[in-house]
Amino acid sequence: MKTIIVIGGGITGLSAMHEFRKWRKATGAAVRLLLIEASAQLGGKIQTVRHQQFVMETGADSIVARKIDDMSVIEELGLKDDVVYNATGRSFIYAGGHLKPIPDDAVFGIPASIESLAKSTLVSAEGKVAALKDFYTKNETFTKDDSVGAFLEYFLGSELVEKQIAPVLSGVYSGNLSELTIASTLPYLIDYKEQYGSIIKGLETNKQKFRIGEKKFFSLKNGLGSLIDAFQAGLTEELLLNTKVCRIDKDNGRYHVHLDNQDMIEADYVVLSIPHTAAEPILDDSSLTEQFSGLKSSSLISVYVGFDVPDSVLPADGTGFITATTDELFCNACTWTSRKWEHTSKSGNLLVRLFYKSSHPSYASIKDLDHDGLLKVALSDIEKGLGITAEPVVNEITDWSGQMPIYSITHPRSVHALESIMADVFPGIILAGCSYYGAGISDCMKNGADSARKIIDLLKESYSPTNK
Repeated sequence: MKTIIVIGGGITGLSAMHEFRKWRKATGAAVRLLLIEASAQLGGKIQTVRHQQFVMETGADSIVARKIDDMSVIEELGLKDDVVYNATGRSFIYAGGHLKPIPDDAVFGIPASIESLAKSTLVSAEGKVAALKDFYTKNETFTKDDSVGAFLEYFLGSELVEKQIAPVLSGVYSGNLSELTIASTLPYLIDYKEQYGSIIKGLETNKQKFRIGEKKFFSLKNGLGSLIDAFQAGLTEELLLNTKVCRIDKDNGRYHVHLDNQDMIEADYVVLSIPHTAAEPILDDSSLTEQFSGLKSSSLISVYVGFDVPDSVLPADGTGFITATTDELFCNACTWTSRKWEHTSKSGNLLVRLFYKSSHPSYASIKDLDHDGLLKVALSDIEKGLGITAEPVVNEITDWSGQMPIYSITHPRSVHALESIMADVFPGIILAGCSYYGAGISDCMKNGADSARKIIDLLKESYSPTNK
């Protein structure tokens, strides 16, 4: 009997385990499956905190709808009736002491029509004229491995990028646009430029794909923790919690997985779905050192604050703001959670979430503050940004120091090199997770399932119904 071990019980590892279990049930393959998680609970960055009237997510709060439309896993887990979509509304950029709306007809701040560009209050007339270069300038040099910042500035002008696009895109991908590749952020932009001759025209033609003006994200009515619970159901005999993997050794074509309780489990295949900083010491192989060092991470602090005031105190058509400059507020962004997600505030009272990222120049001055100190900073930002001075009735602070991947220009090269060396040195061990292949929930779910399928493909011949 073959043994497959999934190390790491975040959304990637759970998705891999789900795919393995489906295959085993469908084929009757005689394989042993085991999921090992170092902490006391599954979910990784997905954890739902419920406090009185409020529902708060310590990590990601939603799934991109267009990325999971073709995935049946939500239905397979029995969660289809629990799906809730975000309320649509205007997003703002906080600049010059004021909230200025991001044009509705935009994708990550990039205009998806001439009208959208013309109506922007964030860019000057000169900046709008500069952006028209996109319509008459061909792409002759840029590839998907080039900087997305350089690409956008070349065709849309520096002002539009700096004042409208960068605050949005940098917020999503946690990095400086000059250091992020087109491939790791918005690879379709270069395709649109080639196909339509214009980034703006390409986005306009493909509006439906981006659900402009529609509900773009979904969550679950009892929080995303329900997704983790559904994955975990039935895993009792195939799950080890509070168990840390110390190292993996090779032995005659199999792997010895050593645990911190001195036990050792033999495995034929392993999905290593943990951060690269944890994977490297477990593998402990000098041939991987250079490639692992090419993977970078940033930090983020999430602060929820709930008030005993109705969320109608905020602009009626808004769902949050992004901070454009670094000298006005400490936060990078503020989501009006109770407005965007009705299920998070049963009473309709105001719940907001602020994000503090290491990309902000002032992050160093707050990162070591205790809980009360961080809350004080958040309340100051709320007062400046929203004019609210009420006392909070609930708060939840989560520190994700060093756990947010940065997909820099060199990232794809490092990942490709890791894949190549792993296939040679550790055949049958698959690296998986957001350190390598995308940070969104849907990206991680797909990567987990794809990782499982790689191993399943190796086993199909041996475990077909006729060879059991």
